[in-house]
Amino acid sequence: MVAILGMLHVKSTAENKEPEETPSYYIKTPPTIDEQILPLNPYSRPGIVLEKVEGIVIHYTGNPNTTAQQNHDYFEGLAESGKTSVSSHYIIGLEGEIIQCVPLDEIAYASNERNIDTISIECCIDNEEGWFNKKTYQSLVELTAWLMGQYDLSTTDVIRHYDVTGKECPKYFVEYESAWEDFKIDIIQFIDKNGVKRTQ
Repeated sequence: MVAILGMLHVKSTAENKEPEETPSYYIKTPPTIDEQILPLNPYSRPGIVLEKVEGIVIHYTGNPNTTAQQNHDYFEGLAESGKTSVSSHYIIGLEGEIIQCVPLDEIAYASNERNIDTISIECCIDNEEGWFNKKTYQSLVELTAWLMGQYDLSTTDVIRHYDVTGKECPKYFVEYESAWEDFKIDIIQFIDKNGVKRTQ
């Protein structure tokens, strides 16, 4: 796996594997997910049907040293505060824990005009530079790989918030394009190693 530890970026061993390919294998079983679905409300879970999934959008929380639970609870609190409209389908924490906030057949308020056809993943950070620690990164690879299999997506369908709006999110993957490309290679490696054969 690529190790993103501090500013150290260790390259993947799969340099010659095309990250754009659609794997012939897929991940059958999801990683461990803590379902804490938000209550229906107009600010973080509007209940609007997600009619199709054509992509997965990767985000970072931008608030160092906050947990997945704290970010979930912030989304939940918007039902009362009404301060803004924001949410995500998943949040990955600093210990690699994954919390699901919004059902996969509903939109989340995460990716602007791509809310209508994407699944969103927020990742917690423990540093101002915005890189993901090893546990967060590993869970991100596994969750993204599983979602790709569920919706028959390739790594070209895995995008950054930056690719939708130009926002510097997730920061490390925007500042270091090679880290972003290696992330997609790591997804393919994980699927090839742990997946089951896709049948026609």
